[in-house]
Amino acid sequence: MRTRMLAVTVDCREAEALAAFWKEALGYPETKRWKDSHGLTYVELRSQDEPSLLFQPVPEEKSGKNRLHLDLAPTELEQREEVARLVSLGAKIVDDPEDDDWVVMTDPEGNEFCVLPRR
Repeated sequence: MRTRMLAVTVDCREAEALAAFWKEALGYPETKRWKDSHGLTYVELRSQDEPSLLFQPVPEEKSGKNRLHLDLAPTELEQREEVARLVSLGAKIVDDPEDDDWVVMTDPEGNEFCVLPRR
């Protein structure tokens, strides 16, 4: 027996704003909002073919490096074009190592992710 992954959950200060960035970045077609028992509103991006991305509001700022991050590969644009598109949406380039195929970026709240070449 195995367990399936339902969602990747991201702690964030501004769930609506961060979900809007990732919805545009990844093209998720559906957004769902729901409240927990404490009245906090969660924003979930859904797609039939991908795990959900769930944005969970928390009071504290991000501190330190992520222990888990997303690796992205563009499906239509070349890597550098995709990096430029993500920068235009609010992402920042953190590292662009010459010896590696990926570009390390952060989303608007500072969560790291990598953009690899198109597959």
